[in-house]
Amino acid sequence: MTNNSALRVVIVGGGFGGLYAAKAMPAALRVTLIDLRNFHLFQPLLYQVATGELSPANVAVPLRSLLRRRPHAQVLLAEVVDFDIAARQIILADGRVEYDSLVVAAGMKFNYFGHDDWRPLAPGLKTIEDATTIRARLLTAFEMAERSNDPAARRRWLTFVIVGGGATGVELAGALAELARYTLRHDFRSINPADARILLVEGRNRLLEAFPDDLSSRTQSTLETLGVTVYTGAIVTDVRSQEVSVERGGATEVIPTGNVLWTAGVRTTPLADRLAAATGAATDRLGRLVVEPDLTLAGHPEIFVIGDMAHFAHQGGQPLPGVAPVAMQQGRYVAKVLARRTAGKPSPPFHYHDRGNMAVIGRSAAVADLYCCHLAGFFAWMAWLFIHLLYLAQFQNRLLVLIQWAWNYFTWNRSARLITEPPKTREER
Repeated sequence: MTNNSALRVVIVGGGFGGLYAAKAMPAALRVTLIDLRNFHLFQPLLYQVATGELSPANVAVPLRSLLRRRPHAQVLLAEVVDFDIAARQIILADGRVEYDSLVVAAGMKFNYFGHDDWRPLAPGLKTIEDATTIRARLLTAFEMAERSNDPAARRRWLTFVIVGGGATGVELAGALAELARYTLRHDFRSINPADARILLVEGRNRLLEAFPDDLSSRTQSTLETLGVTVYTGAIVTDVRSQEVSVERGGATEVIPTGNVLWTAGVRTTPLADRLAAATGAATDRLGRLVVEPDLTLAGHPEIFVIGDMAHFAHQGGQPLPGVAPVAMQQGRYVAKVLARRTAGKPSPPFHYHDRGNMAVIGRSAAVADLYCCHLAGFFAWMAWLFIHLLYLAQFQNRLLVLIQWAWNYFTWNRSARLITEPPKTREER
């Protein structure tokens, strides 16, 4: 039974920040977690769903299952559309929820830099639906190339352009290269999947800008060994249904392809804009809300903003990166702050403990910028595997992912190579 007189804490978003906050909240608080989805998604492995290595259920866990042993925590499946700050209410698409303290952790979306019309042509990778859509597009491209007798059409179908050389772009490029070169090599009769051209386009001068130069260079050389063509200092200037334009070194190259994937840049969702308007909070160029040292909004100690939505620059002068460990630590911190408040105790400011940064490139290949050293290759890959297994939300998922990874490693197979989008009939076309 819940205590109806307890402090009411509403958490918006069931990602890393929201989930870790909900799990750490003391039983003396009444917690309501609101999300438009009924599951927590492990986004760092979403690229493996998109390339057929894992199934969606391997990287997602129902929120109710994760909070079942916390009777003081309730999960609501609902869409948050606005905030009534004066009344301390969350406005839903179909109702309202009152709060005493509010934690907003609604994440980010991909930034198309003023070209939102490119979104249908160049999907990003943020949701389960994104991953299954991309998987269907990638596998369908090989199927269409198999059927085509036109060499130019085949080249177009077998050309893949990934925009953005951050961790997601690098991981996606490496996984796609291994899919084409190894997993699919015996599956087709009219084409050689290894002939696929995979182009990774990055606007800055090197990949993985958040990593040291030596690891960026190692990443590029490993990708090139896998057959990925890397363009740095290159900008996508146009995306059309059958081609993409890339400007590089003052020249523009038009690349025939219908396979463009977008991993370049992020910005906040419209919900962040509504919260900023309702509270008068300052925002940065990405739309992130500027928070105080305790992760609250200025003038609103009852409102916490955490995870990707938060601009926290009180540690080193630069905002913290939008990565899972930051959101996890912030979620736990907010729970401790609220527990201390109920006890009438002050709280120290939030401090992020940076344990390093990792990115996987492919089979037995990864880079790791750790607190004490730089790692690349097999040992970095093993460390990446261990950390990601550890961060999966449920033991069942850890076991299933470990078994699937072992099977993929020894057989080069990917059992989740399913085109799940319904095929269009002639009448529908």
